[in-house]
Amino acid sequence: MAGPGLATTFSVALNGVHGEVVEVQATIRSGLPCTTLAGLPDVAVTEARHRCRAAVVNSGLKWPEQVLVVGLFPASLPKTGTMYDLGIALATLAAAGTLPAGDIASTVMLGELALDGRVRSLPGILPATLAAQQQGVSRVMVPEANAAEAQIVPDMEVVAVRSLRHAVAVLCGEEIPDEVETFTLLEARQAWTSLRCVDDLDLVDVLGQVEARHCVEVAAAGGHHLLLEGPPGAGKTMLAERLPGLLPDLLLEESLEVSGIHSVAGLLSRHAPLIVRPPFLDPHHTASSPAIVGGGGKVLRPGALSLAHRGVLFMDEAPEFQARILEAVRQPLESRQVTISRSERSAVFPAAFQLVLAANPCPCGYDWSTSDRCECTPAAKRRYRDRISGPVRDRIDIHRRVNPARRQELHDDLLVAETTATVAARVREARARQAHRYRGTRWRRNAEVPGSALRSRWLVRARRVADLEDQLAQGRLSARGVDRVLRLCWTLADLAGRAEPDDRDVEMAAGMHGAEALRLDSWQRERDTRQALRPADDLDAVGRS
Repeated sequence: MAGPGLATTFSVALNGVHGEVVEVQATIRSGLPCTTLAGLPDVAVTEARHRCRAAVVNSGLKWPEQVLVVGLFPASLPKTGTMYDLGIALATLAAAGTLPAGDIASTVMLGELALDGRVRSLPGILPATLAAQQQGVSRVMVPEANAAEAQIVPDMEVVAVRSLRHAVAVLCGEEIPDEVETFTLLEARQAWTSLRCVDDLDLVDVLGQVEARHCVEVAAAGGHHLLLEGPPGAGKTMLAERLPGLLPDLLLEESLEVSGIHSVAGLLSRHAPLIVRPPFLDPHHTASSPAIVGGGGKVLRPGALSLAHRGVLFMDEAPEFQARILEAVRQPLESRQVTISRSERSAVFPAAFQLVLAANPCPCGYDWSTSDRCECTPAAKRRYRDRISGPVRDRIDIHRRVNPARRQELHDDLLVAETTATVAARVREARARQAHRYRGTRWRRNAEVPGSALRSRWLVRARRVADLEDQLAQGRLSARGVDRVLRLCWTLADLAGRAEPDDRDVEMAAGMHGAEALRLDSWQRERDTRQALRPADDLDAVGRS
């Protein structure tokens, strides 16, 4: 309980996207003027005593000219960053009697103070507000520039302040000072985003690739990872960029989770603080390991693996990435999270992304069935292919060879090509069937279901499953590979509206997981079926063209 010369407020310590409420206590006693910060502060927190003093004085308020001790509790928890500035300054003013101590004791204070008293915006306000709510706090004071993301959190009273004078006026019940908002460089940076908007791209643009388009549809429906191999210009990048448009909107819980990650990274737009569409990340192959995996010194930041959480991570020219980066992707494909460890601390970031790899067949890119332009040696081709290791390939559900479309295929595909809206509707229906099937479990998509559950609760009873067991016995297919084929079987059945997979689904799923081309007759049957369903007027129009 606060007494004379003692005041308490609260802030939040972030570790990755997880936060813990920190108690900020300030006490004043007689003695030569000095300020001491206790509670494992880093350099940025230690320097808060200078920032807070300058902000208080330049705001026309009085800094106590006595011994000031500020404690941050739990004392054993390392404190990093500048998020504690506002809490330290207000606790000090309350201890000095400038503010009513009771008004700040039930509020979490988040914000960095400039020397002129402005409250600057910060990354990580959304996860910090979520952490405060989860620990029973119902009121939070945040920078005005971050108010939109804090207001996303339900049942939370958000007090947005522009300056220290503004905060003092709110707490004292006085008239709010008339100040002009200054748009700083940090706010400008938060208006940027690392995401590319690809939702307006249409799948119908990728003509001549019926089988590859169907693979993208299956990947979207079941949340499967996808590997596209083929020469330049075949359409690999176009296919990958159109995958996010097939995915349904994020659920509220997922939106908060994704938005929190982007808030910690400082990439959340102040104008659109809630991310409702699955993110799409396509890092360049020259990107560093911290940019892909995440990292940092005292403050650990998420990389592309976590920024693509609940969305798509597209690695174009995958063999050109550093080998250690490709191997770093392997573990999150199974664990669905990234752990970043440093000598003093570690952080865990969610990383449940959908991986899409695109690769050329050889260093020159022209090693495909009817081309004679390739001059690469067999050894060079093998080394290039081996840059994507066997363990990484085995974790990819769908392997598809994408060859350039021929002239006749481009013309014929006009009869069956479907828009993104049409395919996305089927994907939503397939996702609804999965949600119904897995209700009461922690899984939502076929790609998330473990093999043990597939063999016990959702057994594939088709006769052709025995062929998979034979390939497993012969060493041509790993146990993990069998599980991925079974998941694909369920996704194909969901897209077709069948209650359970049949032999056709097993055959096609096995072909999708293999590196070889799928059987042409299966695709030809599907093409003929779709063509038969097209209205006669459309067929006549295509014929006239």
